[in-house]
Amino acid sequence: MKKLPVKCPSCTNSLKVSQLSCEACETIISGSFDLPVLVNLPREDQQFILDFMLSGGSLKKMATQLNKSYPTVRNMLDEIIEKLNQIKR
Repeated sequence: MKKLPVKCPSCTNSLKVSQLSCEACETIISGSFDLPVLVNLPREDQQFILDFMLSGGSLKKMATQLNKSYPTVRNMLDEIIEKLNQIKR
């Protein structure tokens, strides 16, 4: 699966979505839309967040699923939170 680009390959500024289309009825919507904040995270961080939500927000369950210690998983979450704070700035 191709990764959605979030930075311009020329100047590295953030990209915006300019067109959306429906494959079923071929409707096209044009404009300037911001990408969701989570799209700016690396794929493994996005997967961590998805798994965390599906585990009911339980770091204990996440630690078991990842076969890692609770403090390690907590640190992983803290790193993602810091990345999100940097993106939001």
